[in-house]
Amino acid sequence: MSVSANTVCVTGASGYIASWLVKFLLLRGYIVKASVRDPNDPKKTQHLLSLDGAKERLHLMKADLLEQGSFDALVDGCDGVFHTASPFFHAVTHPQSELIDPALRGTLNVLGSCAKTPSVRRVVLTSSIAAVAYNGQPRTPEVVVDETWWSDPEVCKQMQLWYVLSKTLAEDAAWKFVKERGIDMVAINPAMVIGPLLQPTLNTSSAVILNMINGAETYPNTTFGWVNVKDVANAHILAFENPLANGRYCLVESVAHYSEIVNLLRELYPNFQVPEKCADDKPFVPKYQVSKEKAKSIGVEFIPLKQSIKETVESLKEKNFFRAI
Repeated sequence: MSVSANTVCVTGASGYIASWLVKFLLLRGYIVKASVRDPNDPKKTQHLLSLDGAKERLHLMKADLLEQGSFDALVDGCDGVFHTASPFFHAVTHPQSELIDPALRGTLNVLGSCAKTPSVRRVVLTSSIAAVAYNGQPRTPEVVVDETWWSDPEVCKQMQLWYVLSKTLAEDAAWKFVKERGIDMVAINPAMVIGPLLQPTLNTSSAVILNMINGAETYPNTTFGWVNVKDVANAHILAFENPLANGRYCLVESVAHYSEIVNLLRELYPNFQVPEKCADDKPFVPKYQVSKEKAKSIGVEFIPLKQSIKETVESLKEKNFFRAI
């Protein structure tokens, strides 16, 4: 494919965030080269092929995170590279092979392909608030987490937070690599991502909401940042298009304890059976703040949490993940 000022590529294109990113890029007129592990699996590709503009401007390609050089053909001729591919799940048996290797080696493989490709103007890395907020410092209501924070790998190991560790190691290695090679990179660090699903399969963060409306007896004593998937996808494009964008961008619309999520579900859907009690009788894990200033500086406008929860539930209903009461 010839070099084009509006050709970009998206890794892991069938994923939750990436699917919305592909949709928005096509709507903006970009030619999109998109990698999937299996282009012959309709569960991975059909929702992408049916997007507006896909017939004319979407090119699906096979690539494997752990295979060096696998992304050369994908990146070739691209002006921008959006690296979103990275596994996210909690039931982990072998953290190294299941989470850390694909995140860390996969990121370096993609960046290695970028280093060989002179047309690449900017890389946008999908990182996570996981790489920001887990450093052992207390997170209390007066604390403001911002882009200067970094998660501590030793803290992650002690707490057995393997996904958090995978994202921290991958982003840290990415910054070192691009600094050495003179590659322009921006990182997007979203919190728990919810909102409507484009893909037909259930992703980890949407499953959190599904669990709350699908018979869970208790809710976790946990506090998270939350953000809408459409805002995350849009932030990737804003970070690519704005020449002044740099460094990392935390994306958190609200920090909320699970009790607040349950209360919003109860308010939105009074007929649903949502959990009445917390999983333990300890004091609620405190809330904290996450700075929105940097995200707003590139034009991110956040969808309110209540609307994001409603959009998630309606999407889960529409895709028959549960039977609405």
